[in-house]
Amino acid sequence: MQFDSFSDFLAMGGYGFYIWLAYGLTYGLLIGLVGYCFWEIKAFHQNFRQKLARAQRIKQYQEAEH
Repeated sequence: MQFDSFSDFLAMGGYGFYIWLAYGLTYGLLIGLVGYCFWEIKAFHQNFRQKLARAQRIKQYQEAEH
């Protein structure tokens, strides 16, 4: 597909608004999904560290009792 000018490329034969909106939504959602995955991984690691520290405190308390 060949266009005569950059504005013709952006217009996409009258369907440019819908095409570029679809591209924008798609890339926006993909970026959001990647960001959400990184946020979830960070939260998982933080929760894991908290549980590990709690388990160590419980173990120390149990050893101190006996």
